[in-house]
Amino acid sequence: MGSISYKKLWKLLIDKNMNKSDLRLKAGISTTTIAKLSKGETIRSDILVRICTALDCDTSDIMEFDRDGTANVKMSDVIE
Repeated sequence: MGSISYKKLWKLLIDKNMNKSDLRLKAGISTTTIAKLSKGETIRSDILVRICTALDCDTSDIMEFDRDGTANVKMSDVIE
């Protein structure tokens, strides 16, 4: 079964020299949402729009569909 991978988001944050707290504040999202992203869980589309607006990017820049479910990476594996 496939899943959503946010690996691109974590890489983008690194490229923009940001951490999860910076993202939370800039996008106006909750710590619960950050936790869901960190665990590779699904989030509402309006939250994805907030993140993309804050980072000036498109959804394809922060997430991808992982058909076999093996590419999902936790935020703690990439950025502190």
